[in-house]
Amino acid sequence: MNSTRHPLIAGNWKMNTSHAEALALAAAIAAESVSGVDVVVCPPFPWLLPVKATLLGSTVSIGAQDCWPAPNGAYTGGVSTQMLQGLVQYVIVGHSERRQLFGESDDLVRTKVTAVLNANLTPILCVGESLEVRNSGGADNYVTEQLNSALGGRSESEIGSCVIAYEPIWAIGTGAAASSGDAEEMAVTIRFSLDALCPDVSQRVRVIYGGSVTSANCVETLGQPNVDGALVGGASLKPELFLPIVRAMAD
Repeated sequence: MNSTRHPLIAGNWKMNTSHAEALALAAAIAAESVSGVDVVVCPPFPWLLPVKATLLGSTVSIGAQDCWPAPNGAYTGGVSTQMLQGLVQYVIVGHSERRQLFGESDDLVRTKVTAVLNANLTPILCVGESLEVRNSGGADNYVTEQLNSALGGRSESEIGSCVIAYEPIWAIGTGAAASSGDAEEMAVTIRFSLDALCPDVSQRVRVIYGGSVTSANCVETLGQPNVDGALVGGASLKPELFLPIVRAMAD
């Protein structure tokens, strides 16, 4: 972790929690007093308002798990960034589950990033390769292409406003987290790619790791110089599992 970049731990609750469970989880996280780290929770859409109310007065921020890029219209089930303004500070974009299960293309991911930036919200842009791509030796090129597609041609201000989450597909929900060396190596590749897109911005952008993050494996990975935090899935659903990860990045 570079001292010039503020660490970030984000919990992606995915399609989990009842209303009561969401409020209890948010309250437990909000009750933890930590400094030196940005903490974000990303509940399902129905719980954004009640979770936001529960977090009121705490230092915990709230994020959305996705968005639809159009401002309004006949998009059944869609939630626009205009609807999210005033509710959230962050929006996850391009998660591998959205790419794989919902068929989201690189072009759609780019459009979503644009919508999030135009709403003055912070995109958490997810990139990452499959096991097949990694085993073929193409991981660096694959992630670089995802970054170029989403961020190519953007201004320094726009790129600098993003958070990049490296989430290797083969590590998400499998229990097989990337090694700290793998995470650091890809974080360096991401910074190199960002620098090629817009010189001087790469050292300001926070690059976080996601994929089977636990309190047991987070310390070494989060201690790497180019890894600035974590996007946490399953472990974010239990305070006793999530909060030790937060503490690992706190002052």
